[in-house]
Amino acid sequence: MELTVDRTAMKQLEAWKTSRNRKPLIIRGARQTGKTWLSEEFGRTRYEAVARIDLMNNERARSFFDGDLDVSRILRNISLETGVPITTDTLVLLDEIQECPRALTALKYFCEDAREYHVIATGSYMGIARHADTSYPVGKVDTLTLRPMDFMEYLRAIGQGMMADAMSDGAGIADLDSGFRDRLKNWLKEYMVVGGMPAVVADFAEHHDFNEARKLQREILDDYDGDFSKHAPLRILERIRMVWASLPSQLAKENRKFIYGALRPGARAREFEESIQWLRDYGAITKVPAVTAIRTPLAAYEDSAAFKLFAVDCGLLGALARLSPSTILEGEKLFTEFKGAFTEQYVCQQLVAQRLSPYYWSSPTGRAEVDFVVDHPDTVLPIEVKAQENLQAKSLRVAVGHFDLHKAVRTSLAGYRDDDWLLNVPLWAINRLAALPL
Repeated sequence: MELTVDRTAMKQLEAWKTSRNRKPLIIRGARQTGKTWLSEEFGRTRYEAVARIDLMNNERARSFFDGDLDVSRILRNISLETGVPITTDTLVLLDEIQECPRALTALKYFCEDAREYHVIATGSYMGIARHADTSYPVGKVDTLTLRPMDFMEYLRAIGQGMMADAMSDGAGIADLDSGFRDRLKNWLKEYMVVGGMPAVVADFAEHHDFNEARKLQREILDDYDGDFSKHAPLRILERIRMVWASLPSQLAKENRKFIYGALRPGARAREFEESIQWLRDYGAITKVPAVTAIRTPLAAYEDSAAFKLFAVDCGLLGALARLSPSTILEGEKLFTEFKGAFTEQYVCQQLVAQRLSPYYWSSPTGRAEVDFVVDHPDTVLPIEVKAQENLQAKSLRVAVGHFDLHKAVRTSLAGYRDDDWLLNVPLWAINRLAALPL
């Protein structure tokens, strides 16, 4: 089943299409995030025609990029292969471009010699390509990173688009009747099990079968493992698998900090740094570094030795941990499972979906810790995640006082409330954080 809703990224594609400085676009992201569907749907609805070639499964199409990289010749061959006349109102789609390094190089010439044509390339391992021995067209392409569906996209996919629209800003969130809270909590629990991988969401939206959702997630995990074997350097393959498999246990610790020694006794950073970077480039994990101070810009205060690692998707994390959907859907258990790790995973995923770069902060004594810190459009913002309706905010109070901050956010199952220095944003609305006035 295909999704019938627009991804939020469709608006970014529309802006790219009309940009005066448009370059060939690379849509990158982890496997199964919907890159091909998004680009084909964009072409179908916004262009006269789509000329798509599959560079993974079509050897003849890969041969179009042998020899010289003359754009006219390449376009002529793509047109003959697809049976689609290529004009300036045709979307040229190069699917799975990572399988053809010469096609990646050719994007430079599309930029320099034929910018009137609209070219999109999709790739699952483009972060890896930038670090590998590949002629990546730096400065000659635009990029869009496609991530799993966020909670608002999920609501639209299951037919609750009006509810998502009602939470478009702080006023809408605040005005939501408290009677909707239980419904939103139940949808949130569903999302934390189903996750945001489009194929899983599409199947669940039609059949509402949690066990089938988990089966599909395990198939995606099997695909990831196959990619590790196919694309990772053999010398770090075992360590990549060790890091990936350790995510549930690492996040189950009280402070979530990634500990190398938990991988194997005596493990050191230098042994695993490359493996962690590979998983980041692949798109499977998000690294959340510590900062020594909650001041802007946060990157200037990064402590590279301390960090947390989160999975790309909360549903995949549940499958990786082999948690039974029927067990964790009971009551409020999902929000407190693994000491609230799934709630923190969910919040991280929603922050990243808003193109925010999350960090975290611990006091030198370790007595106060702020789960996430982000550069908000208006300020630097500490965020505390509460798995239930616990409204204490001791660590936030310490951080606000120590760094003279004017606003902090607590996200919990409680309703929206703005109390001077502390803004409580419901977990189901944290996806709107970047749009909230502070």
